[in-house]
Amino acid sequence: MSDPKTRARDARQITIRGAREHNLKNVDVVIPRDKLVVFTGLSGSGKSSLAFDTIYAEGQRRYVESLSAYARQFLEMMQKPDVDQIDGLSPAISIEQKTTSKNPRSTVGTVTEIYDYMRLLWARVGVPYSPATGLPIESQTVSQMVDRVLALPEGTRIYVLAPVVRGRKGEYKKELGEFQKKGYQRVKIDGAFLEIGDVKPLDKKFTHDIDVVVDRLVVRPDISQRLADSLEQCLKLAEGMAVVELADSKIERAK
Repeated sequence: MSDPKTRARDARQITIRGAREHNLKNVDVVIPRDKLVVFTGLSGSGKSSLAFDTIYAEGQRRYVESLSAYARQFLEMMQKPDVDQIDGLSPAISIEQKTTSKNPRSTVGTVTEIYDYMRLLWARVGVPYSPATGLPIESQTVSQMVDRVLALPEGTRIYVLAPVVRGRKGEYKKELGEFQKKGYQRVKIDGAFLEIGDVKPLDKKFTHDIDVVVDRLVVRPDISQRLADSLEQCLKLAEGMAVVELADSKIERAK
């Protein structure tokens, strides 16, 4: 057995003696543990031969050898590298450099396969803010929406809108017809209020914003129930979104 000094040294470094794998010429090297170590050099100088074919191969081989015969049958056994001695080696992990993706839409997130995790992180932990007001976007109940609207000055004229399309391409002829069949008469398309029957064919090559006008009201204390019913319709039409727009086009958005 090795003495305590040797074991202490092995815990601090990896010692390689006589590495001859591929184009290595009896290389001796000492690598500190718990450090970021970089091998540099010209192409063909032996960087990969030392890192992957010697250090990783021997670390993986020793790890697999320590397992039971049953476990070893499921793992690939690597060949012993051409080296005299390696001390202080732990089980190793090798991460290969991937070739550049040919997909022009690839991002750092998709290439590294962390995109879905990052999306989940931002969706669950992140706090969204309104680009219009700078305030946090928070889910509200219908009663909370009604209270916010009734807090406006009495006599304020408002539109209750269902934002059914936001920044998407298409003609939406069929959808507009369906809204008309359900009894809705007016829509707001790309900022303009129109009767559904007067809407000209939309250019499918461009993105559009479409709001269904669910109701038009004047703020008074006695509109609570009608306002609540209209907001409920908006939430159903626009999958949880409702917009209350003032006559001066200042928007209060409820989610």
